[in-house]
Amino acid sequence: MDFQASSWLQSMHTMFCVSFFSFAILFSFFSLLIYLLRVKPWCSCKNCQAYVTSSWSKDFDNLCDWYTHLLRKSPTGTIHIHVLGNTITANPENVEYILKTRFDNYPKGKQFSVLLGDLLGQGIFAVDGESWKFQRKMASLELGSFSIRSYALDLVTSEIQCRLIPLLSSFAGNNMVLDLQDTFLRFSFDNICKFSFGLDPGCLKLSYPISNFAVAFDTASNLLAERARAVLPIIWKFKRMLNLGSEKKLKEAIKIVRALAEEMIQQRRKMGFTNKNDLLSRFMGSINDDKYLLDIVVSFLLAGRDTVASGLTSFFSLLSRNPQVELAIREEADQIMKPNQDIASFEELRDMHYLNASVYESLRLYPPVQFDSKFCQQDDVLPDGTFVRKGTRVTYHPYAMGRMDSIWGSDCLEFKPERWLKHGKFVPQNPYKYPVFQAGLRVCLGKELALMEMKSVALALVRRFNIRVSDPNQDPLSAPGLTASFRGGLPVVVHERSV
Repeated sequence: MDFQASSWLQSMHTMFCVSFFSFAILFSFFSLLIYLLRVKPWCSCKNCQAYVTSSWSKDFDNLCDWYTHLLRKSPTGTIHIHVLGNTITANPENVEYILKTRFDNYPKGKQFSVLLGDLLGQGIFAVDGESWKFQRKMASLELGSFSIRSYALDLVTSEIQCRLIPLLSSFAGNNMVLDLQDTFLRFSFDNICKFSFGLDPGCLKLSYPISNFAVAFDTASNLLAERARAVLPIIWKFKRMLNLGSEKKLKEAIKIVRALAEEMIQQRRKMGFTNKNDLLSRFMGSINDDKYLLDIVVSFLLAGRDTVASGLTSFFSLLSRNPQVELAIREEADQIMKPNQDIASFEELRDMHYLNASVYESLRLYPPVQFDSKFCQQDDVLPDGTFVRKGTRVTYHPYAMGRMDSIWGSDCLEFKPERWLKHGKFVPQNPYKYPVFQAGLRVCLGKELALMEMKSVALALVRRFNIRVSDPNQDPLSAPGLTASFRGGLPVVVHERSV
């Protein structure tokens, strides 16, 4: 009987596996059929063929530069990649229409949640409607308070003085090469974990410890970006269903991220949160659902770590190639700060117009989020006359917009902070011309905190060190991901300044 029972169980298991596999094949077939009816993966137009065959890579180092090339040639500043069902625009009027005028018709959409939901869950960057409104209201109240901004500046100051400066000093003067991109990732990860969780991973200690959380986060980010570039989404969906290949790696990485984040939440509950300033403690006062809390915090980690590190990396890359800008920042700082002062106050940062212009100019050329997509709810026509079909993706492209002659003039490819100054004072531009922090109802709530962190780091390092790219003849190449980064990092040589 035992043998018969065992055989019966094996037989049932085999039948179940075959049935499941057959169902998966059938589901994939019908999903593919629906996809083929909705978009044009067979499109033979020049742009689509270049995308599918990757022939664009013969002339361009990365996809964003190719898109920029196509958008610059387009009379309307808008193009179509039919195989992706994607309308891409660098037209400021279209951007304002999408992010403000017809905001309700261009949500993130269910398609976006499918792409990133495995990592972000119901976090603010992956949802619409009431959930988005609730989280945004909560975040707005917390991030906009003077106390939280002071708390953030204290954390940044401590990380700069106790870890970042000592680390760079240890590399200074001996011609050792430091990967500045990796350094800034560690710096921003320490900061956002302390700010979000009230816990310190210590990634920037001189021993350079490896964080499983950070490694898993990078892996998940890169694999999710691969999903977004897929011509046939059904392929990654099929791989996810059967837990194969890249989707298996993604699942494992997300499991590590969420397990460690969940552990942090439990630790915070044990330690108490009523008298704490970190973001998690503040949210815990209003939310009892730990899964929901986890989704929210993972979203803030993504926003606070990668974007700040990306912005700082590109800033110092540009500064290394433009020493006259570095000199102007130093001269301005010397007029406002004391000789041995590393960190500026909020008031001092506000008075440094040239520094502010330099940071904005760097983000214009190298926005941390190079493009952002929405999904059209109902058939529509953009201001430039482009028809957008219901259910298709609409992407506005800050990276390309920063390189458009029609927006910034014939010198748009130059790093020129002066374009932001009028009579020596910083003057902001129309946010729909410069959607680096998004614009409209979804404008970035962490904008001021991110700028404070970037400017604080920039000042501290520029006043103390000369930081130069190790190979000035090698232009940095972009790496694919949810946020912008340089392929191979940013190798630099550091020297202490003799003041």
